Amino acid sequence: MSTMKAIQFSQVGGVEVLEFKDVPRPSAPLPGTILVQNKYAGVNFIDTYHRTGLYKVQLPFIPGRCVQSCTNVYSSLITDMCFSEGSGVVEAVGDGVTEFKVGDRVAYMAGQTYAEYTTVKLPDNVSFEDGAALLLQGATAMSLVLRANEVKPGDFVLIHAAAGGTGRLLTQVCKNLGAFVIGTTSTAEKAATAKACGADVIINYSTSDVVEEVKRVTGGKGVHVVYDGVGRTTFETSLACLRRLGTMASFGNASGKVADVDIMKLVPRAVKLMRPSLFEFIKDKEDFDFLVQPLMKMMNEKKLNLHIHKIYDIKDSANAHVDLEGRSTQGKLILKL
Repeated sequence: MSTMKAIQFSQVGGVEVLEFKDVPRPSAPLPGTILVQNKYAGVNFIDTYHRTGLYKVQLPFIPGRCVQSCTNVYSSLITDMCFSEGSGVVEAVGDGVTEFKVGDRVAYMAGQTYAEYTTVKLPDNVSFEDGAALLLQGATAMSLVLRANEVKPGDFVLIHAAAGGTGRLLTQVCKNLGAFVIGTTSTAEKAATAKACGADVIINYSTSDVVEEVKRVTGGKGVHVVYDGVGRTTFETSLACLRRLGTMASFGNASGKVADVDIMKLVPRAVKLMRPSLFEFIKDKEDFDFLVQPLMKMMNEKKLNLHIHKIYDIKDSANAHVDLEGRSTQGKLILKL
C-alpha cells in the first residue's frame, strides 16, 4: 500500500497532539467523486474544535483531511470528508462525474455532501492561494446573508471579529448588499483592517461598551441582525444589540461554546436566535450553486479583497493552530502542501 505524509492526531488536546506521519494514500476515486492533487489548504477554527474535542470525531483524525506525499498532496473528496478546504488540480475522476476533468484547477470544500456539490472551477485570474482562502469562509458568509438572515439594503448589521477571515468577507458581502455595517475588533490595527473592508463604524470592544455604541449609532433601535462567530464571551452582548424582531446568528465558538440558553431571554423585543451551520445549507448542487455562484461573481468583479495572513508549511500546522486560537491574526491562514 502506498503512503503519504499527513498531519494527524490520535487523541484530543493541545497542539502537541498533532503528528506529521505516514498515512495510506487515497485509492482511485469512487463513483461521483474526484481526486485532487492539492496545492494549498485552508486553516479554520473548526480544525481546532476537532483537535480539542469540542466537536467529536472518530480517531485517529486528519484535521481538514489535508495529506501530503513526497512530491504531491492528495485529498479524496468522498462523503465522510469533514469540512476540508483547499485548492489544487484534478488528478482523477470517478464514474458519473461530468462537471470536472483531469487537469481542471479547482477549489473545494466538503462536509456531508458529494464532491460535485462542493467543488468549483477556479477562474484563470484566481490563484490557488486565493482559491484555498476563499471558498469555505466565503460560502459561510453567503449562507449567513442569504439563508440565516437575508440582508437587505439599509439594514443595520453587527459583525463581531470583523477583521478576521470570515469577518472580513462578511463585511464586504454585506456592503455589496447595501447594508450599514458595524464591526467589532479588539485593537486599533484590526479596526483599520475592518474599516478598509468597508465597515461603516468600528467598535473597539477593549475600550468601548458595544451595546451603548450600537444603540447610539442606530438611534436607540439596535441592529437588524448580529453575526456572531465569537461565541461565549459575546453572546449576551449580541442579544442586547438587537432591535425588535431582530435576528442573532451565532455561527462560531472562537471564545468557547455558548452556555445553555434560557429561551425566555428571547421574549423582549421578540428576537430570533439561530445556530447556522454551513453544510446544513448545502444538501445538493442547487444549494451549493445558490451560495457559491454569487460569491465567485463578486470575486471575478473584484468586489472582494482577500487577505492571507500567513502561509505555513504543512509540517508547521501546530503553529497555525496557535496563531488562530490566540486571535492575533487578520485574514486567512493557509497551509502549503
